[in-house]
Amino acid sequence: MCWPRVTEEEGKAQPLKVDVDLVLVPVTVRDQLDRLVIGLQRDDFSVYDRGDQQVISHFSTEDAPISLGVIFDTSSSMRGTIPRAFESVVDFFRGANPEDELFLVAFNDRPELLVNFTSSIEDIENQLANLRPNGTTALLDAVYFGLNQMNKAHNERKALLIVSDGGDNHSRYNAREVLSVVSEAGVQIYAMGIFDEAPRGKAERIGPSLLGSITDSTGGKTFPIHNLKDIGDIAERLAIELRNQYLLAYHPTSLGHDGKWHKISVRVTPPPNSPRLRVYAKMGYYAPAR
Repeated sequence: MCWPRVTEEEGKAQPLKVDVDLVLVPVTVRDQLDRLVIGLQRDDFSVYDRGDQQVISHFSTEDAPISLGVIFDTSSSMRGTIPRAFESVVDFFRGANPEDELFLVAFNDRPELLVNFTSSIEDIENQLANLRPNGTTALLDAVYFGLNQMNKAHNERKALLIVSDGGDNHSRYNAREVLSVVSEAGVQIYAMGIFDEAPRGKAERIGPSLLGSITDSTGGKTFPIHNLKDIGDIAERLAIELRNQYLLAYHPTSLGHDGKWHKISVRVTPPPNSPRLRVYAKMGYYAPAR
């Protein structure tokens, strides 16, 4: 399978070129109390591509290796937050699959790759320990940069974890441009959103909605953190979620090569007498253009 490629030109986010002959859909299922639901089988799922039901050719619940990038906010607005966030991210990594590959991007005025793909948690820990808050916040640029880095990934499962208050006041790219790229990338995006109860400025006030719009369209999730004492528990919940996903794949019955958006819908038939379930999966993909 050919995976998305991200190219960058000065000042404009370019569309991804995606060759889709097999569509991979990581799926998380939760109940009404927001608890993970495990133990479902292939026949419990239905996948629709532009309204047409698809044949699920691959179904797995195993802890498959993942290519994971952390996008870590080091701007001035994170002052007082970085030490606790650093500890939680390191703990999160310590539960990684030995076959996982990891990278670290830090950002304030601009994103910077601190650690390229590695299996060494110590390399990332050493870089995180040296981070100091300073400067403005280019969150959208950092997300775009992280997706570009993901082109070098070797695992089929790909995810980004954003650690930030969600404020953006210095990006070249705007939200519309980056959200367009996010929707095409085939990368799940999660966020640990560290939000103030009383945001100090406009950027911080729109932070929760900005992070939510980035994560939700990919089948990921924003975990809000209003008290730093909770950040360790949130990191643990996120790690458990990544290790308890269903992986579905299908060959589209009417792919075409028109570059158009294909909306995906994933449904779950709950077991008898069970409560209603909620399904989290990416919203769709762009077909390749001729």
